[in-house]
Amino acid sequence: MAFWKQLTLSFVAIGAGILLWVWFVPGADGMLRRIGVPESVIARFAPAMQEAAAPGKGSGQAQGGNRRGGGAATLVVVQPVSIATVNDRLSALGTGDAIQSVTVMPQVSGMLSEIAIKSGDRVEKGQVIARLENEEQRIARDQAQVVLKSATEKNQIYTNLKSTVSRIDAFDAAIALEAARLALASAELELKRREIVAPIGGVAGIVTVNPGDNVTTSTAIATLDDRSELLVDFWVPERFAPVIKVGQPLVATAVARPGRLYEGSVAAVDNRIDAASRTLRIRAKIANENDDLRAGMAFTVVMSFDGERYPAVDPLSVQWDSDGSFVWRIIDGKAEKVAVRIIQRNPDAVLVKAALAEGDKVVTEGIQRVRAGRPVEVMGDEAGARGADGEKPVASR
Repeated sequence: MAFWKQLTLSFVAIGAGILLWVWFVPGADGMLRRIGVPESVIARFAPAMQEAAAPGKGSGQAQGGNRRGGGAATLVVVQPVSIATVNDRLSALGTGDAIQSVTVMPQVSGMLSEIAIKSGDRVEKGQVIARLENEEQRIARDQAQVVLKSATEKNQIYTNLKSTVSRIDAFDAAIALEAARLALASAELELKRREIVAPIGGVAGIVTVNPGDNVTTSTAIATLDDRSELLVDFWVPERFAPVIKVGQPLVATAVARPGRLYEGSVAAVDNRIDAASRTLRIRAKIANENDDLRAGMAFTVVMSFDGERYPAVDPLSVQWDSDGSFVWRIIDGKAEKVAVRIIQRNPDAVLVKAALAEGDKVVTEGIQRVRAGRPVEVMGDEAGARGADGEKPVASR
């Protein structure tokens, strides 16, 4: 084949490829403008492709039900834009703890002579829960009482005989009296320390010691839990840090008691984000009026917020070109290209950030033949429900 014929066929193939590209690729006319193609050439290509794309111009399918007159509007299917809310609900898993919890230990070492409570008893603040052997301390207290009595009488005698005793003797008697009082107070304190009392009111845990055991100041006698309210610690993503405040209401559900809801509020918010997990620690307080919750339980905590509102479109309506994602919006029977930024994908909708309002119609089918500013007919509308020959057109996806 001659060279000029090969060159001619090459130009014809390139031209046909460009025509097909303009026909099938949305936004191709804009790309042609960016690469410097004259506007006159683009204007000549685009109408030709629109006319060629119209059903009824070709020979094979021209006799089918998709036949339309040349220059007619493109048939499309649309869906209205709705408004969806994100970040309006938080669900987190936390662990409960008693509002007050104390492990009771003796203040002094010794042998246990009595355990005054048993596991599960409810005790009051200041109640004696155990006693140590105290014979030696009682003797020391009695001796201190005798010494105090002697010092008191001697001081009284010196006070009555001021004229016959020296001032030094009277002063020594007064000092001895004060020392005897202090010695008695010390002996009574040592005796009192042999009694182990509850520092808070609550429910006793399992008692692991018995009378006769030798205990020290590090021996746990019992654990006391005040579970009239429970504290639940949980962690939330850092994006919720600006919106969670102390006192904000919440609802908790115990994993061990599904179906029961416990109302509470935020008791404390940590002052920093954990750098490893990028989460913020929150402490909630929930009521336990019926005493059916225990420290250590797992809880699901749910909080509600105002959230962020975004337009939601059908997943089929989102298209891409060199500028990014976009949708076709129908206004006054014409197509308008609207750039979108995807926020969240759901099975039935895509949340986007775009200049879209609730109720706007975006194209979901027939997208490949839509061009910016060209007239379109919406399937189901009264005006565009049938073609020029009276038959109902069919939109191509």
